Amino acid sequence: MSTIFSQIVAGDIPARVVYEDETTFAFLDANPLAPGHTLVIPRDEYERLNDVPEDVAADLYATIHRLVPVVEDAVDADATTVAFNNGEAAGQEVPHVHCHIVPRFDGDGGGPIHAVAGETPDLEDDELDEIAAAIDERV
Repeated sequence: MSTIFSQIVAGDIPARVVYEDETTFAFLDANPLAPGHTLVIPRDEYERLNDVPEDVAADLYATIHRLVPVVEDAVDADATTVAFNNGEAAGQEVPHVHCHIVPRFDGDGGGPIHAVAGETPDLEDDELDEIAAAIDERV
C-alpha cells in the first residue's frame, strides 16, 4: 500500500509542492511546526534511511542542501532545524523517509535537537569507548 507521501507524489492527494526532480520531491507540511515547514522525500518509498540507495541518498541531500537557504529566505527565518525521524520509536509517523526543514525564529520557544531525547543518559568513559568500538567495527 502506498504511503500518503507516495499518493502526494502521484498527484492523488493535493499538496503545496515547492520542488521536484527525477528522484526527490518537496512540499509544505500540512501540519507545520512553523511557517515554511517543508518535507523533502525521495520519490520512491523507502521506510528508513538505511533502506535508501546511496545514489538516491546523495540526491536527497543535494535537494535538502538546495532548499534550506531558500526556505529560510522565503519566510525570513533566522535559522532552521533539519531533521529525520528514522523509525517509529524516533517519532516517524509515515513509513516513507522524509526530512523536515523547520524554519526557526529568534524567541520561537523551540529548543535544540537535544531536547527531543528527554532525559539524557549518564554514560561513563568505558561505556562510551564500548559504544564507539561497536559502531566502528560495523562501519
